[in-house]
Amino acid sequence: MALNEAPALRYAARSDVGVRREANEDSGYASARLLAVADGMGGHAGGEVASSLAVTAMAALDESLPRTGVDLVSAIKDAARDVNHTLREMSEHDPTLRGMGTTLTAMLWEGSAFALAHVGDSRAYMLRDGALYQITHDHTLVQSLVDDGRITPEQAAEHPRRSMVLRVLEGTGDGELDLSLREAQFGDRYLICSDGLTAVVGPETLFNTLTEVDDPAEAVRWLIDLANRGGGPDNITCVVAHFGDHPLSAERFVVGAAAERKLTP
Repeated sequence: MALNEAPALRYAARSDVGVRREANEDSGYASARLLAVADGMGGHAGGEVASSLAVTAMAALDESLPRTGVDLVSAIKDAARDVNHTLREMSEHDPTLRGMGTTLTAMLWEGSAFALAHVGDSRAYMLRDGALYQITHDHTLVQSLVDDGRITPEQAAEHPRRSMVLRVLEGTGDGELDLSLREAQFGDRYLICSDGLTAVVGPETLFNTLTEVDDPAEAVRWLIDLANRGGGPDNITCVVAHFGDHPLSAERFVVGAAAERKLTP
């Protein structure tokens, strides 16, 4: 790394409708300072609308913020709150959109610091020092049962209601998110994904892929292929980013419903 050159993200994003779905309700975004995945649900085309709206807001946040001196947690919290309010307004004006909502898992970066915002059952993982960590907590019925000690993680994976999400952005309140400020280390690798990946691809395979596949673009392609080979029961969206000795990139990826609906700035 050149003298005074700061570490940066190398990243890629990809989304796929899956094998058993006809429409993609996932949206994803990746840039040098913002990574996000949203998995929409509900209403007539409401899932596509909700996830697109969330990713559009993240893209707008990326465009509008100054390069330095940002309160990362407040900025991403305010953006998610605005998404939630817009979802409410849209569903009030269009009855066909009532019941729509979206997960949101997003990272807003400045240097090695990033704010992590999360609601729903999309996930963020961190690969560090040879170990893979899930750094978000699922807001699902089965996860609450695991937390309470009523079922095991193995039972959760086979539970008939494993896809029931308890918290999403759906236009109620201000949108209750898990928020944290974190510090990346040189060499970290990050994965943000919808549950279309994690429902069929286990942690060991995620670890092996993130460890062995150096190129983020190849990693997201490989992960989506693994999910589809596992049956592809849902839409699949993946964002992979490596933090290290990389030139600062101006490239932005918008994938899934947000790209199809062309709602980004």
